Amino acid sequence: MNIDNNSIERVPGLKKGDIEIFKIKKFACRSLKGKGVQSGTRIIYARSIASGDIEYLEIYYKEKDNTDMNYDFVKEYLKS
Repeated sequence: MNIDNNSIERVPGLKKGDIEIFKIKKFACRSLKGKGVQSGTRIIYARSIASGDIEYLEIYYKEKDNTDMNYDFVKEYLKS
């Protein structure tokens, strides 16, 4: 079964070759009991379209999350 709950979104403007950057917004964390997917945890990862390989780049709490996030660390990752 494939359920789309809008928890994963592609980060626009951050792509190099076959590498795309994604953000997971609804992520349950067992150490934050009682929060479920409302934990506020965010994960940024890179995915290769060709191979399907995934590399996790950052995990953070949503206080850092905003629409003006500059993703400088991701831009550096894509340069390498």
